[in-house]
Amino acid sequence: MLRGSSGFYSYAIYEHLREWPGFELGETRIAFKLRKDKFHYMAMADNRQRNMPLPDDRLPSRGQALAFPEAVLLVNPVEPEFKGEVDDKYQYSCDNKDNKVHGWICTEPPVGFWQITPSNEFRSGGPFKQNLTSHVGPTTLAMFLSAHYSGEDLVPKFAAGEQWKKVFGPVFMYANSAYEGDDPLSLWEDAKSQMMMEVQCWPYSFPASEDFPKSHQRGSVSGRLLIRDRYISDDYISAQGAYVGLAPQGDVGSWQRECKNYQFWTTADENGYFLIDGIRTGDYNLNATVPGFIGDYQYDVVLTITSGCEVEMGDLVYEPPRNGPTLWEIGIPDRSAAEFYVPDPNPKYINKLFVNHPDRFRQYGLWERYSELYPDKDLVYTVGVSDYSQDWFFAQVNRCHSSPLMFLLDPDLSPCTACCYLHFLFFY
Repeated sequence: MLRGSSGFYSYAIYEHLREWPGFELGETRIAFKLRKDKFHYMAMADNRQRNMPLPDDRLPSRGQALAFPEAVLLVNPVEPEFKGEVDDKYQYSCDNKDNKVHGWICTEPPVGFWQITPSNEFRSGGPFKQNLTSHVGPTTLAMFLSAHYSGEDLVPKFAAGEQWKKVFGPVFMYANSAYEGDDPLSLWEDAKSQMMMEVQCWPYSFPASEDFPKSHQRGSVSGRLLIRDRYISDDYISAQGAYVGLAPQGDVGSWQRECKNYQFWTTADENGYFLIDGIRTGDYNLNATVPGFIGDYQYDVVLTITSGCEVEMGDLVYEPPRNGPTLWEIGIPDRSAAEFYVPDPNPKYINKLFVNHPDRFRQYGLWERYSELYPDKDLVYTVGVSDYSQDWFFAQVNRCHSSPLMFLLDPDLSPCTACCYLHFLFFY
């Protein structure tokens, strides 16, 4: 706790010594359980906030368990407004890059409790890895490490004799309040402002542990990323909005599976310029992924970050893989399926928050809708006629009958990986 600060910080140092036996770390986090009679309103984004059911509504006497235990249909909730809705904590997950502040509001008196993560340097899997946030309980989570949405690849496995140490956090638990009569939702706006202040203060100067380096003990990397694609333009193209990051050494794209060490990411500006600061000392690969272009960029020289260094990379050029001009394509290579067809949910299983919402893909049971839409055979996409926003299902899901598409793909691929591979299959 710091003087004059309305909240408290927490961090953890995990260690595996050489003399210890092998070990796996599937998940670790800090969990907060608030008073259910006080905190009823949850917020995690400007467009993802709502009054929430009570934990009692999930009990067998009031709720019906669905396909997995986290999803419950509310059949007799304490508050009638929630009747017929599905409650599922996974509906409130979000990407690491967006998981900066979330929490709860009590309206009487107007008080807020928020979990703020000013840096993702300790989180595994890169900026697009999803993690849990807050959910019915009322529960708020500070996720340190999780294999959710990825599986075994993101479970750190330590062999006997392997030495390892990592600092998770610090994260900030922020409490705020408003005057009686003020709009309680102003607490969310204040929490977002506090989050920005915490980001500006990173890396924190107060941790006493030598395992958490101060600002002057870290380094920075800057440069500009350009795209060379002669089939689109004779000139270089600015990598606007590219995600550029440093990750431990590995193959191209290995940052998505890296789960033992630290990663540092930023977003390039409209001209492709980027700055990554606050980098811990060590050896890294510089990686990038550019919305609208397939593949992953990796700089071919390992970068060594030393205390206080400022590495200027100059202009870097990424040439996306291609064998010729694009003949046709399905979707946009941007690590999202948002442009594809997301059906309406079964009206028996809805979350009202996600009705006509950009994140409507989070509705429960959408995987069952594919077989309902195509009961006799898989969808057929006709190049030049079909519209992928209406005619291409957003997820590759299981069916009772074999799918030619899934035979074409590696049967061991996850649905998410399968979606990514579609661009490679149909671009050329």
